[in-house]
Amino acid sequence: MQIEPTPVNRNRDVTINIRAHQTQRDLIDRAAEALGKSRSDFMLETACREAEAVLLDRRLFILDDEKFQQFMDLLDAPPTENENLRKLLTTKAPWD
Repeated sequence: MQIEPTPVNRNRDVTINIRAHQTQRDLIDRAAEALGKSRSDFMLETACREAEAVLLDRRLFILDDEKFQQFMDLLDAPPTENENLRKLLTTKAPWD
């Protein structure tokens, strides 16, 4: 699964309605104000960040045969050259 980046376009085309307790709304409002954001911006950014974390932290993936074969092909393929990684692994640590 590939997570799509949040669109730059500020025009939102769907509505999300939620009910909350007054104390929850007040807490959200204080946090949004502390970051200089609107309640909507704060809630969307926070919810999207948490949603991405949940999806990226999954340990079990259900794949059809084609996707599974693509996954296995990637695992079986030889590693690609990564010059930055090579430099990192061959550079002496400053504390050594």
